[in-house]
Amino acid sequence: MADLSSTFVGIKSPNPFWLASAPPTDKAYNVERAFKAGWGGVVWKTLGEEGPPVVNVNGPRYGAIWGADRRLLGLNNIELITDRDLYVNLREIKQVKKNWPDRALVVSLMVPCVEEAWKAILPLVEETEADGIELNFGCPHGMSERGMGAAVGQVPEYVEMVVRWCKANTRMPVITKLTPNISDIRKPARAAHAGGTDAVSLINTINSITGVNLDTFSPEPMIDGKGTHGGYCGPAVKPIAMNMVAEIARDPETAGLPISGIGGITTWRDAAEFMALGAGNVQVCTAAMTYGFKVVQEMIAGLEAWMDAKGHRTLSDVVGRATPNVTDWQYLNLNYVAKAKINQDLCIKCGRCHIACEDTSHQAITALVDGARHFEVMEEECVGCNLCVNVCPVENCITMEPLAAGALDKRTGEVVKPVYANWTTHPNNPSAQVAAE
Repeated sequence: MADLSSTFVGIKSPNPFWLASAPPTDKAYNVERAFKAGWGGVVWKTLGEEGPPVVNVNGPRYGAIWGADRRLLGLNNIELITDRDLYVNLREIKQVKKNWPDRALVVSLMVPCVEEAWKAILPLVEETEADGIELNFGCPHGMSERGMGAAVGQVPEYVEMVVRWCKANTRMPVITKLTPNISDIRKPARAAHAGGTDAVSLINTINSITGVNLDTFSPEPMIDGKGTHGGYCGPAVKPIAMNMVAEIARDPETAGLPISGIGGITTWRDAAEFMALGAGNVQVCTAAMTYGFKVVQEMIAGLEAWMDAKGHRTLSDVVGRATPNVTDWQYLNLNYVAKAKINQDLCIKCGRCHIACEDTSHQAITALVDGARHFEVMEEECVGCNLCVNVCPVENCITMEPLAAGALDKRTGEVVKPVYANWTTHPNNPSAQVAAE
């Protein structure tokens, strides 16, 4: 049986599945239920400084994007950090950690960008015996307008400065949560690394408006006729998150920096993909809010079964395995040739592949043969773009078949060159892998 136990920046948990800092981790009741369901750890919802309480809206807090089957693809969240009393939270954190010593309990923090504010809250969190802190430099709404959250995360110099303050004033591991609302995720990651962070976590939510009510002409969610931008999360953000995780994992300046992957993780496969790209563990929110805390049981069982089937004994066998295969476009092997092939036994004759190719691509799929409805790839026209694979409603009906070395590419009239089996580091780009002769 695969061993899912995790040690992330010295923090131990029975599995790599943590709940992200968000509404599900706002109080002891929720966190206790999560641990009973099997979650390996939680990041407690973001605490602020002592003083006037944070006031959240007393109305709709979420906008949504659904798929055709009403499956939730994305949430837009306008909720702020915790509006519960700081000391109530601290007491609950201490008690929960005492009750569940084998689970990871990290506390998310966001206070004004002055050193005294950070120096004041850090010892309060240390006293709870929590396992670590996560610096919330990602929240894109509400708090960012007050000079916190993404307002800090978008300025690398601020990121480095606050990380240094925290590392100088606490013994706890420091995880720096990064905002995706930036042009180059590597810059704040490098800044956090320079400041001495123990790890980074990403992504936080993406600035968004998910919809407009066309009766009232106000953004959703609507509060008394008005709306605002919020943070977008859920399955729809997964591709963005995975790219940013990979960019940090393969950047020579942050190579080896532990990463906690966040962004649309719903299944064990999502988690495995994040870890293969360099994440040491994963954090989940929207899936728990959609399906409840027991969704983690499917994640655990699925990851164990896959690891057993593949012969992976521990998480270290998986973490970072895909990172060397992520490269820049100019280093892709242009000798590789693949063509689409339609399995006629599986084809339901819907014609979606044909019309997509005919209207928007390369006119490489037939529509009629001897007057009969029939769809087949014309190899001499196919460029291997795989659009047909992606629009086909039948799984594995259309596949991409590589041409063997020495075969004639009917489209170009050229002989296919060998696909290199060995890869080496590019001499001018240490993070890139290229084919070796």
